Amino acid sequence: MNHAEIDLAREKVNLETSQIAWKELQRFFANGTAVYVAPDLDLVEVAYQFSIDNKPQVEQWIQTNRLGLVSDQQAISWLEADAQVWAVVVKPWILVQG
Repeated sequence: MNHAEIDLAREKVNLETSQIAWKELQRFFANGTAVYVAPDLDLVEVAYQFSIDNKPQVEQWIQTNRLGLVSDQQAISWLEADAQVWAVVVKPWILVQG
């Protein structure tokens, strides 16, 4: 990919990112496809790295506990707070940052 294609791919991910009520994402959590993204990470960049299947980078984030499946505790906390979270779909995953 050249720089223009990379920029276009990142812009596409950015446009697909939005705020949504966590309660609307419960089915993804139940399916095991809701992925927590730490607040210090750029959600768009994480989604882009998922979309290009950059396994080494994703594994590094997992190993440093900055990325992983949404935990039961986190899901309950967001539900009880009626939280709005940032989310983006990178099939089959939904990346969530709250």
